Amino acid sequence: MRKFIIMAVAVVTLAFAGQALASDGAGIYSAKCAMCHGQAGGGSTMAPGLSGNAFIKGDAGAIASVIKDGRSGGDKKYSNFPISMPGFGSQLSGGDVDAVVKYLKSL
Repeated sequence: MRKFIIMAVAVVTLAFAGQALASDGAGIYSAKCAMCHGQAGGGSTMAPGLSGNAFIKGDAGAIASVIKDGRSGGDKKYSNFPISMPGFGSQLSGGDVDAVVKYLKSL
């Protein structure tokens, strides 16, 4: 019985830890986006800054779509950077994407 209780507590703890991670937009940004867009969203030689960016000030759904599907070529309305942005839809859950969008809006 004691092993069952310990196992149940571990499962519940891991479930809540996963939810906490999913809502950590800053952490996800740091892990997935910062290498190109800069640690504080200030940009780099690879990608534009996101802090104060006209696109980031716009529609949250459009931002989420770019995070999931990526952007290249003529779709890159707000920058002239030669590198296309890959999509992260296969790596991030919907909750993760929403958390990153919320974080970007706060920059």
